[in-house]
Amino acid sequence: MSSRNQSLGLAEDETGRFQARLLQLSAPVGVSDIRNRTIHQDVALAAPLLPPTCVDLLIADPPYNQTQSFSDTKFWRIDDEDYEAFTESWLVSLLPTLHPEASVYICSDWRSSQAVHRVCTRHLKVRNRITWEREKGRGAKRNWKSACEDIWFCTMARDYYFDVDAVKLKRRVLAPYRVGGSPKDWDETGGGNFRLTHPSNIWTDLTVPFWSMPENTEHPTQKPEKLVAKLILASCPPGGLVLDPFLGVGTTSVVARKLGRDFVGIDIDEYYCCLAEKRLELAAGDKCIQGYDEGVFWERNSGPNRTPRSR
Repeated sequence: MSSRNQSLGLAEDETGRFQARLLQLSAPVGVSDIRNRTIHQDVALAAPLLPPTCVDLLIADPPYNQTQSFSDTKFWRIDDEDYEAFTESWLVSLLPTLHPEASVYICSDWRSSQAVHRVCTRHLKVRNRITWEREKGRGAKRNWKSACEDIWFCTMARDYYFDVDAVKLKRRVLAPYRVGGSPKDWDETGGGNFRLTHPSNIWTDLTVPFWSMPENTEHPTQKPEKLVAKLILASCPPGGLVLDPFLGVGTTSVVARKLGRDFVGIDIDEYYCCLAEKRLELAAGDKCIQGYDEGVFWERNSGPNRTPRSR
């Protein structure tokens, strides 16, 4: 294995230590019982036992409607109608946990996106659809390579928290414009000329975790920490509570900890839950998020004193 491979896994002697930290619910609990905890349980069993109106932000990355193996579990592709019913079942079960002004983000691919949207329109106020470039994907000889995914942004009500200044993107200015000799809407620094731009619903600045990144694991659909950081900074106030009902290897919880938010994560797979706990332990001493530096998000392959590489 290459010495540059930083992918994270579990050693045999670590499993028991992290298993002991996992929580399983058998009766209704209060917020203090679940705050900053990982729940190893099927969301269908855990959701009815969660405290009401405590969650400020729900981030859900459920299995997409395709056959996919996840450690010891497997999700099989089903009819579109059945997938829509699956989506509705877990979302409706979690609605009582949401604060009246909470926000919801649900991840999907092109196959599942329409079903997710239909469910959201029945129970939430749909605000936008974010499409993000996955940057890599398997080529096809008789089709277009699938290299993007959707995230549906919804809220419970008309009033909701959204901090646009926290999620602006810092771009290098290629054709600087001046007025009276001074920069117009951009900053001149020793490291280059930059402009802060408002975030759009098309994201092309993300890097999917790979073997030389410390956040990488063997999870087949792991989301970038940078992606989750945008959702949390935009839609969860400092000290707020973030819930992820399909936690996987813990990216949402890890990013919440790094950004000063509380979290609750739920996943059915014990190995992934233990790996999430290991990542949380590491996050206590390492607050770095790839692509987020000096309090701003940077273009892909750029950052302070770095020139973006050609794509």
